[in-house]
Amino acid sequence: MSEAASTRTPVALLPSLAPLLRSWLPRQRWFAGKGRPVTALSLVSATELLPLTGRGPGLLHLLVDIARPATGTDAGTGTDTETETGTGTAAGRKPPPGDCYQLLLGVRRTLPPHLAPALIGRPGEGPLAGRTVYEGLVDPRLAGLLWERLRTPGTLGPLRFDRYDRAPAVPGGLSARPLGAEQSNTSLVYGDAFILKLFRRVQPGPHPDLELPLALARAGCGRVPAPVAWWESTAPQPYTLGVLQPYLRGSHDGWRLALEALAAGAPFTEEARALGRVTAEVHTALADALPTVALSAQRTDRLVEAMNRRLEEAARAVPALLPYVPRLRRAFDTVADLARDGRGLRAQRIHGDLHLGQTLRGGAPHADDHWSVIDFEGEPARPLAERRRPQPPVRDVAGMLRSFDYAARSHQPWDPGWAERCRAAYCEGYAEGSGADPRGEPELLRAYETDKAVYEALYEARHRPDWLPVPMAAIDRLATALP
Repeated sequence: MSEAASTRTPVALLPSLAPLLRSWLPRQRWFAGKGRPVTALSLVSATELLPLTGRGPGLLHLLVDIARPATGTDAGTGTDTETETGTGTAAGRKPPPGDCYQLLLGVRRTLPPHLAPALIGRPGEGPLAGRTVYEGLVDPRLAGLLWERLRTPGTLGPLRFDRYDRAPAVPGGLSARPLGAEQSNTSLVYGDAFILKLFRRVQPGPHPDLELPLALARAGCGRVPAPVAWWESTAPQPYTLGVLQPYLRGSHDGWRLALEALAAGAPFTEEARALGRVTAEVHTALADALPTVALSAQRTDRLVEAMNRRLEEAARAVPALLPYVPRLRRAFDTVADLARDGRGLRAQRIHGDLHLGQTLRGGAPHADDHWSVIDFEGEPARPLAERRRPQPPVRDVAGMLRSFDYAARSHQPWDPGWAERCRAAYCEGYAEGSGADPRGEPELLRAYETDKAVYEALYEARHRPDWLPVPMAAIDRLATALP
């Protein structure tokens, strides 16, 4: 396939797809704009991974910018036709900031019955008129084509496919099956040997879910599956689009194992201690592989200001937080006091969203007790630049401590002692692995636990009100423990 053929971008392509995408996108699990109308769509790039000509299926790779609803005088103006052609905004107006999404669209004359659930629609005009457009990743033939592209490094228009130079050879002909549990991405498992994660909402710059595992692999850390291959967009801006890693077949995530222990009335302290050691091992490897920084008093003040700002915003949305605000603010301000007293904070690259569900046990021969850490993308809702910023390692520790609390409260009757024992064992394991017990800096650990619980309270109030008592109980505990 020639590059010229692979990168055709008819001017009428996006306008013909726009009505279908406006209806289809808000229904996808990974679409971040649920509840908001899709106003304007702007074409960032289009690449034919498999030509759309001929009798067989075609595969079209799109990067599409989805504008957020306009505000003020722009509200209610509807869709901008010129934006949908990819030529800009009418009258030179700058569109509202949007989100860029990666789409892989299959194109066929007719859709076989087994692919009917993947239907997006049938354009009534434009270059795809009379054909059927569908989610291409559920089509085994198209998923196989993507696999072959990943096996062969090279470029195709604005897309670049690359491989880790120390990765083992990748076999051909592996069948694919999609995983259905992810919220913000899409993953395909190939032959129960590899897993491909496709990032749906993409942002310019290196992606931490490639950057950090690659750095850890080159540093010899075996706790994180090493990237095998990946692909990126090189124009008009660099985007990381997907990462291929070994699939840890037969492994079980820490959340599932914790719930099974609770259901059986069994302790989980040895597992928690092992997880603490693993977290310390990963943190140590990241600190060795990537730069660390000492946070000045000024930068610490900004960190504390951000915590206080998040608290105030959450309290406006969750009235149950209001009585706790003065004490919780004091928990944050104490960290700023430490910096002013000369007890500076060390910051480094961290996981960024560590919890039991981001850990796997097993998945390797004769390694039933082997733990791995996965999913280094951080909190997907946060800007990429923020997720790549060095942070105190205790933030990861706080995330795992909160996860033990969530596990305990998801089981009835609630056993607060189970969570406390796990939390203590995890910190002990972390001290064994790093030489420093996170409980040795109680002010810092309390601040990050509080910040995480405030985030949880806002999330639960918006999405799962029945779960709001879980973070509220933690907030009550943390506020009461303040001197």
